[in-house]
Amino acid sequence: MNRQEIMTRIPHRPPMLLVDESEWDGDCVVSRYTVKEDEFFTQGHFPGNPVVPGVILCEMMAQSCALLLGDEIKTKRPLYTGIDNVRFRYQVRPGDTIVLRSTITERRQSLIFAKAEAKVDGKLCCRGNLSFALI
Repeated sequence: MNRQEIMTRIPHRPPMLLVDESEWDGDCVVSRYTVKEDEFFTQGHFPGNPVVPGVILCEMMAQSCALLLGDEIKTKRPLYTGIDNVRFRYQVRPGDTIVLRSTITERRQSLIFAKAEAKVDGKLCCRGNLSFALI
């Protein structure tokens, strides 16, 4: 899926649309996002040494997870209910292409539990467990 197709699947829009492309890989979704030099989230974090904030990496993983829900989110919105066991291992900078891998691990009625990871050039940058409610 390209950005236009992704926008038909999840409610996010620029500048908060943080997935450029996505594809299914078995029961996982693999998404990509290339961090641009002029991103709103790197302009002040940190001047002269821009780094993607951890919370933005978590949002990228969440958007990739949302793509796993397919048609379910055409009538409902996925809202975070939790972010657990998140670990940051490697800094992400403008120019980096982040590869996000997301998998649903459990479902309980309208609650969705997933695991996700973000890598740059094969190096693990961030991983964690995310949960959502479909509202």
